[in-house]
Amino acid sequence: MAGHSQFKNIMFRKGAQDKKRGKVFTKIIRELTTAARMGLPDPNANPRLRAAVLAARQANMPKDTVERAIKRGAGGEGGENYDEVRYEGYGPGGVAVIVEALTDNRNRTAAEVRAAFTKMSGALGETNSVSFMFDRVGEIVYPAAAASADGMLEAAIEAGAGDVESDGERHVVLSGLDDFNEVRDGLEQRFGAAESARLVWRPKTGSPIDEDTAVTLFKLLETLEDSDDVQNVYANFEVAEDVLARLSA
Repeated sequence: MAGHSQFKNIMFRKGAQDKKRGKVFTKIIRELTTAARMGLPDPNANPRLRAAVLAARQANMPKDTVERAIKRGAGGEGGENYDEVRYEGYGPGGVAVIVEALTDNRNRTAAEVRAAFTKMSGALGETNSVSFMFDRVGEIVYPAAAASADGMLEAAIEAGAGDVESDGERHVVLSGLDDFNEVRDGLEQRFGAAESARLVWRPKTGSPIDEDTAVTLFKLLETLEDSDDVQNVYANFEVAEDVLARLSA
């Protein structure tokens, strides 16, 4: 398997999602606040805020917490201003890694990210040092029960999507950057709200790694995601199925 979503699945199976609920809420609140500050406070008129609200629902965040974060971002209450920062570098085994952060202290976040890379045999690079290995695309996720694989593919094509990846758990609909809002709206009209709908970095090609390297890489990814400042982490690793099975046991 390849890509960061598989790493997330491993961590979820280990129960990390429940243990890190507070951190998940912190990250979503930052995104809600930032999205509301940068655009309109109405999710229907602000695609980024709409995606953040979807993420809040998926995480079972209380409605009043969501509303307070939006109000704070829209100027109704005082609050922090967060800068959007992207870090790029190489992890163990030469795996390309992209880190997206929202921070109120760039120096602190840069130091934390650099330390994580260094500790785990990686190296932080310059902006755009690895992003050329990824495509910036829209990703819309529905549970497998929403439709059959053929049904989702047909609906996605009609909505203007570029591809669909379906398995026993979910459908992942991929769109071009410029088509994202149209595809998301078209699918929502047919299937209702998605589990998630956001812009992501998808690897163009994978970087195969062995089990020992995977252990170190996953520690790096987990350390990065453990930071309150880090919103998303993407990596272009490829790991054999039997290795993933052992690591997720």
